[in-house]
Amino acid sequence: MFDVVDRKITLDEVSEAVAESGVGAIATFAGVTRDTNRGRRVLKLEYEAYPEMAVAQLEKIAEIARGKWEVKKIAVLHRIGEVPLGETSVAIAVSSAHRADALPACQFMIDELKHVAPIWKKEYFEGGEVWIGSLADCAH
Repeated sequence: MFDVVDRKITLDEVSEAVAESGVGAIATFAGVTRDTNRGRRVLKLEYEAYPEMAVAQLEKIAEIARGKWEVKKIAVLHRIGEVPLGETSVAIAVSSAHRADALPACQFMIDELKHVAPIWKKEYFEGGEVWIGSLADCAH
């Protein structure tokens, strides 16, 4: 399961999507809106995406992960729109027979997602807002 959605998401959703007999490990990751970043008080995050391309990129990342580790299933949900404090922006689950495959594959999925998926994050903080990763966000 790979999808970009405009609703709340949970680790339970992705965990259930990768569960099956023969699975001895399910590694999960949840990216959650925190209340501070770079010394600024964060009010909320907002995500935009090119959903069709994002899903295609997630599928490609998953294929690379399957080539590196013996995983059974991978599921990724990424939220778009406003994500208030404490809510999940991205949920990932990877299942395998053993944790030695599930854990690094899960980390690989989030690391690569952040590099290649066409999903953009805007941070709203006290005193302003900025697209994270943009030149406006760079310290000069």
